[in-house]
Amino acid sequence: MDSLNLDVRPGDLYGFLGPNGAGKTTAIRCILGLIRRDAGTVEIFGNADPVAQRAGVGAMVETPRFHEWMSGRANLEIACAYAGRGDSAEIDRALDRVGLSPRKNDKVKGYSLGMKQRLGIARALVGQPRLLVLDEPTNGLDPRGMREVRDLLVELARRDKLTVFVSSHLLSEVEAMCNRVGIIDKGVLKAEGRMEDLLARAAGRREVEIAVEDRATAVLALAGIPGAEIVGDGADGRIRVSLDQMDAAGLNRALVLAGVGVSELVSRSGSLEELFLSVTSAEPGVEERA
Repeated sequence: MDSLNLDVRPGDLYGFLGPNGAGKTTAIRCILGLIRRDAGTVEIFGNADPVAQRAGVGAMVETPRFHEWMSGRANLEIACAYAGRGDSAEIDRALDRVGLSPRKNDKVKGYSLGMKQRLGIARALVGQPRLLVLDEPTNGLDPRGMREVRDLLVELARRDKLTVFVSSHLLSEVEAMCNRVGIIDKGVLKAEGRMEDLLARAAGRREVEIAVEDRATAVLALAGIPGAEIVGDGADGRIRVSLDQMDAAGLNRALVLAGVGVSELVSRSGSLEELFLSVTSAEPGVEERA
């Protein structure tokens, strides 16, 4: 790590991204106190004391492991006993929260990979943490399992008001669920901020796509509007327009005044993948294992 400074705010669903070897898992282990830091401090909700921090943090680092011959509930009972926090009622609440109540008394060896991931999240939820730190929670899951875990994390952040910090190499998943993102490369923070701001940065310029009743008339009108330039075709037959010193509302007004009927106007932003590739030195890939 090189002066890594992450700004994770209360209530965030924060995506932590980086290529292979970027240092994501190492950073997470430093945050959780699992490895010794050479320098720097970690503050969680304004507290730098490691013991006090652990009381408010639940975590799942890498692939969760369980006693396969025991039930899901029994595994959580053992974990709670070791951690010295949580009780029977909390275990049941956590299992219900991740949708495992109907299978809580089944042996874990009969669980699917997705169920094991959700059991790992349930284990992290016991003790009523304020911050949930998850390292690759959808790793190895099929599309249905990824959707289930993604929906669960969104609910935990929005309904349960948890702060969720999630590391992933699946950019589309992060883009779909996170409100803030940090991207590191070789231990250095390359980009951080709100998702919408980062996607606007990825686009490099403001663009909109417009659907019109008469395309030929619209093309002629656009040629005479300062600050608007046709740059290509958009989706579903729309016209893609680049804006310079003009916003979407101004373009719409100018087209209407020119006699163009606008049936749809869609703002276009860049993708998280475009931003990722522009600020890192490697392709997005599978998380490093430190």
